Amino acid sequence: QVQLVESGGGLVQAGGSLRLSCVASGRTVSNYAMGWFRQAPGKEREFVEAINYNGAMPYYANSVKGRFTISRDNAKNTVWLQMNSLKPEDTALYYCAARQRTYYSTDPNEYDYWGQGTQVTVSS
Repeated sequence: QVQLVESGGGLVQAGGSLRLSCVASGRTVSNYAMGWFRQAPGKEREFVEAINYNGAMPYYANSVKGRFTISRDNAKNTVWLQMNSLKPEDTALYYCAARQRTYYSTDPNEYDYWGQGTQVTVSS
């Protein structure tokens, strides 16, 4: 089993930045693709971005391209999401997810492990 714990969320003004962290425990995730998803109240969970097992070829949703950056350190079993130029529409509960495949997917149903989420609130 893999446990994922997110941190780094909070309240920030529009235009500000946050860095989310996701630490995995239980087993190494170095051979897993990792993803970030978010869910706003009343909306479905949506893909934000993901990264392959080796850190290559990150894939971003159009809504965050150029503003968010995903990275990982397999030695630390950790994935980060650097979020810049935040907008009020980025407000959501952000989840980290692990997929027992080396390559990512944008479908949340294809991820095997999930964290509890960390809240990001962007004020206008």
